[in-house]
Amino acid sequence: MKTNIALIGFMGTGKTAVGKALAERLDKKFIELDSLIERKAGKTIPEIFNQDGEIAFRELEIEVTKEVAEKKNAVIACGGGVVLNKINIDRLRKESLIVYLTASPKIILKRTSNDTEERPLLKVANPTLTIQELLRFRKPFYERAADIKIDTSKLDVEAIVEQIINKLKEDESFNF
Repeated sequence: MKTNIALIGFMGTGKTAVGKALAERLDKKFIELDSLIERKAGKTIPEIFNQDGEIAFRELEIEVTKEVAEKKNAVIACGGGVVLNKINIDRLRKESLIVYLTASPKIILKRTSNDTEERPLLKVANPTLTIQELLRFRKPFYERAADIKIDTSKLDVEAIVEQIINKLKEDESFNF
């Protein structure tokens, strides 16, 4: 039986906020992959991207995902690109039910527009176009990885948590 929930999805879909609320509600540990990557690297994600490049970041992401995937009774907020390496999803799938949070490009831009410093992929001339292109590219990866899919565009955190819990109750491979 699986005891973890891994939240995947593009930046700004609510993985961290929903993850914290869901972990509290289910009395599970909350783990944010990006925070662990920063701790391991001794620098912020924007610094990793700027100084070492995206490939170095993805290698750290694989390493940290491997460590986290074996834990039990956790809600794991994954970085938006965790799905780009199949090995991450294969590892997470062993102990986790994978929940894909989605949102429209317009909502994502609204939710992320105040923190472009923290989001290196959005430090571009046309963030809307970048969001659309990245979503188009990543969508098949997210879809393939997901056990459950929830559109967060018009929902608040509590409503999203409620939907996830209801879907978990329907899944026989998950153990509360």
